[in-house]
Amino acid sequence: MILLYKFLLYIHILSAIASIGPFFVLIFLVRRIRTAQPVELNAYLIAFKSAIRLVKHMGHVLVVSGILVAYAAGYPWNTSWIVATVLIMASSIVFLARAFSPKLRKFADPASDKEDLVRRLTRSVWIYLALLLIMLWLMVAKPHLW
Repeated sequence: MILLYKFLLYIHILSAIASIGPFFVLIFLVRRIRTAQPVELNAYLIAFKSAIRLVKHMGHVLVVSGILVAYAAGYPWNTSWIVATVLIMASSIVFLARAFSPKLRKFADPASDKEDLVRRLTRSVWIYLALLLIMLWLMVAKPHLW
């Protein structure tokens, strides 16, 4: 049982890294998008979309492995840091659905303001990264919130 718990914990940690890591790259990718020519822009947008897709899929692994780790460790589901993590996770899922795909699609519209889109995309990356880092802190520190 201890070996299974360690394996699940390892998978959970790897999926957390894979869910958070791409956003540090996206910070710099957005800077490139700002100055990109049309041919380059398409390549950058494909890379951005691929990173978001990776984050979504690793998020599934993160949630499933997190549930299994919490169950195996014997944490009650009403533990404050678990409740806070679930609430932030739910809000981050809604945010992720609205934050990136609609903005990325607008880059194809020649009438759209590219500078405004880049600014809004940058803001979305930082907000989502903050949400992920708060969840990471909750999982690692396991604070008693109430």
